[in-house]
Amino acid sequence: MVALPKVYSTLVEILEERIRKIRAGSVLDGDEVDCGALISAAGFDKLESWIEDAVKKGARCLVGGKRLIHPKYPQGHYFSPTLLVDVTEDMLIAQNETFAPICVLMRAKDVTHAIHLANSTEYGLGGSVFGRNKRNLDRVVREFKSGMVSVNDFGVYYLNQSLPFGGVRGSGYGRFAGVEGMRAVCNVKAVCEDRFPRLINTAIPPVVDYPIRDGNRGWRFTQGKNACVRSTCDPIRDGSLIYM
Repeated sequence: MVALPKVYSTLVEILEERIRKIRAGSVLDGDEVDCGALISAAGFDKLESWIEDAVKKGARCLVGGKRLIHPKYPQGHYFSPTLLVDVTEDMLIAQNETFAPICVLMRAKDVTHAIHLANSTEYGLGGSVFGRNKRNLDRVVREFKSGMVSVNDFGVYYLNQSLPFGGVRGSGYGRFAGVEGMRAVCNVKAVCEDRFPRLINTAIPPVVDYPIRDGNRGWRFTQGKNACVRSTCDPIRDGSLIYM
C-alpha cells in the first residue's frame, strides 16, 4: 500500500487497530475467523527474514511479524497478521510477493512519487486507487502499470466476468474472461485471397520463381517488395500497432 502524507498517520492508526483484531483459525470447525492457514510453512523463514531486513532498514513492525503457533491448531501453517509501515522500495519485502497476511505501507511524497512506488516492483496484477481528485485518479489509472485497477473500491474486477482478468510484467500475460479471454482460447487463422480474381491473379513473379535465372535480380526484387510492405505498416510505437 502507498499513502500520501495527508492521510498516512490516520491510515496507520486504522490499520493497526483492525489488524490486531484479525482472528486466525479454521472456519471448518465452526470458529469465527478472519484469516486461515497458509498451504505450507515452506516460506516462513523467508517471510521473517524479509520483515527483519525491513526493520533493520528503518521500517516499523507494529503488529505480528513472525509465524504463529495456534493454540487450537499447533500443527497448522499460520503466520501472524502483520502490519509493516514506513517501508521503502529498497527493502526486500517491497519487491517480492509475500502471499501471506502481511500489510506493507509506504509513504509517498506526492502523486508522482506514489505512482513511482506502485510501479517500483516487477509485478503488476491488479490494484486500487482511492481519492477525491478526479484528475489525480485518472492519472494514476493511466500510469499505474497493472492489468486491472479499481477506483475508490477494491477488487471489483474479480466480480465482473465481462472484464478481462490478468496482469502485466512479472504477473503474467494473457487474459481470461471478457472478449479478450474468449480470444485467448481461440486459434487465429490468417487467410489471403484475391478480392478481384478476374482482375488480379496473385502468383509468384517469374523473377523469383524456380529455377531462378538471375539471383541478383531476384534479390533486388525481394528487397523492393519488403520495402513496400514496411512502408504500409509501421513498426510498433509505444506498445501499439500503427496501421497506415
